[in-house]
Amino acid sequence: MQNLKKNISIPLLAAALSLVVFAIIALSISDNQIHRFDDILITWIQGMESPGMTRWMELFTWIGSGLPVVAITLISMIVLYVFLGHRRELLFLGCVIAGSAILNTLLKLVFQRARPTIHRIIEATGYSFPSGHSMAAFSLYGGLAFLIWKHVPTTAGRIAIIIVSAAFILTIGMSRIYLGVHYPSDVVGGYFLSGCWLATCIWFYQRYLERISLLQSKPLT
Repeated sequence: MQNLKKNISIPLLAAALSLVVFAIIALSISDNQIHRFDDILITWIQGMESPGMTRWMELFTWIGSGLPVVAITLISMIVLYVFLGHRRELLFLGCVIAGSAILNTLLKLVFQRARPTIHRIIEATGYSFPSGHSMAAFSLYGGLAFLIWKHVPTTAGRIAIIIVSAAFILTIGMSRIYLGVHYPSDVVGGYFLSGCWLATCIWFYQRYLERISLLQSKPLT
């Protein structure tokens, strides 16, 4: 029981740390103190521009957009519900994705940061901070990695899950910088905000599972 409570506290600590980092980034943007960080990363990432790289980045930015994210989420939920019978995991994933989208919409209205205008390869509307693509990618692939992790018995399999999910998350975020529609701080801020939300959801989910386990272990009177 002590080890279980210790494991449950780890997501809460991760959520708190992620929120602190997000707050630091948000304050730096408000005070215009993060431009050098943005400029360095924009120069480096956009310096890799080539026709092949542009097509690759456009593909990943499409994967991280609304329709593909909804489709992947629905397919994952169908698999969880119909084939695996994991109703609790279905609700967990739905809450993670929906909550992330709501947070992104609200905070864009709060900060109202304009998108970059220099060297924009594709067009995008709306405010810039935090990045919606980055938040959606972190929530979706991070949430799926958490759910799949528990059902993979081997260390190699778990490492592969982390690598694949991290690759999708990082490449989708990078694509937004490469295509000129987000500042790096938009992407990094989106990662940490979504990480905070995902860790919070994991904490509540594990608390729920713990209570179910305790109720089932109590002897009938």
